[in-house]
Amino acid sequence: MGQNKKSYNLVVGIAALIIIILVIAVVGYFVSRPKPLIIQGEAEATEYRVSGKVPGRIEALFVKEGDIVHKGDTVVFIDSPEIRAKIEQVTAMKNAALAQKDKAQNGARKEQIAAAYEMWQKAIVGEQVMKKSLDRIKGLYDQQVVSAQKYDEVEAQYNAAVATTRAAKSQYDMAVNGARAEDKAAAAAVVEQAEGALREVTSYLSELYLTSPASGIISATFPKTGELVGQGAPIMTVTDLDDMWFTFNVREDYLNGLGQGDRITVIIPALGNRECTAIVNYLAVRESYATWKATKETGMYDARTFEVRAVPESPVEGLRPGMSAIVSDSRMKTSR
Repeated sequence: MGQNKKSYNLVVGIAALIIIILVIAVVGYFVSRPKPLIIQGEAEATEYRVSGKVPGRIEALFVKEGDIVHKGDTVVFIDSPEIRAKIEQVTAMKNAALAQKDKAQNGARKEQIAAAYEMWQKAIVGEQVMKKSLDRIKGLYDQQVVSAQKYDEVEAQYNAAVATTRAAKSQYDMAVNGARAEDKAAAAAVVEQAEGALREVTSYLSELYLTSPASGIISATFPKTGELVGQGAPIMTVTDLDDMWFTFNVREDYLNGLGQGDRITVIIPALGNRECTAIVNYLAVRESYATWKATKETGMYDARTFEVRAVPESPVEGLRPGMSAIVSDSRMKTSR
């Protein structure tokens, strides 16, 4: 009986030892089993900067951070007294150019034309008088009553009277015809130049009211009401929530042959670990600085870092830029 009891205890001890060894082996297997690599990225979205062409002071902000806007909504009004003053200056320049153009087109005033006509008639009378004097002195000269010098003097006076008549006639014709064609064209060109400058300055008035370039959410505003802004300075940022993607920085030895068009499963912790499928649409090596890392401590080769972008296959409700996105290396590549 004692011998049987000893044999039973031995068997039980051996069985217990075997069970303990098996338990230790199983626990050791699960403990030492390599865990899947977790790759963390984040959600990003397209951002648009709202900025103006003209400097000025922020008169009103019609939206605030967190507001939803649609493309074309007015979001900012900039007050610019300089633009209004410039419009007044250019308008005055245009009016002056128009006056010069009218002057060139209309020619001289009636009074100037009448005065030129009277001077022409006066010159004609003077020419007629000198013609009679020349005829008399010529008859006397032919009779040798007067000297040749006296005849030459009267003839010169007559020629001068003829020239005076022609000059007066030219002055009258110029007054009637108005400015030259070249002067009229130049005056018209100055008017066109002034009108172009006025259109340019007037177009800046529409730039005082800034609109949203896209539909989305106001994610940031920079200046406050009453502050000055320069030309092209960003005033606010509009984030397009309909154009979102996930971005990951992945070491090349963890890519597992991933390529554009592949689908990956992404976990979003901020949405209760919700899973979504995303399609890889961009894969490119990052900049050379700070992207090299040895694959082993002893160093077999240096691995570069790649940026991987993936677009959700369908819109994810509640997804916002900056939310963490998790994907394991086992899920890095699922299917095409």
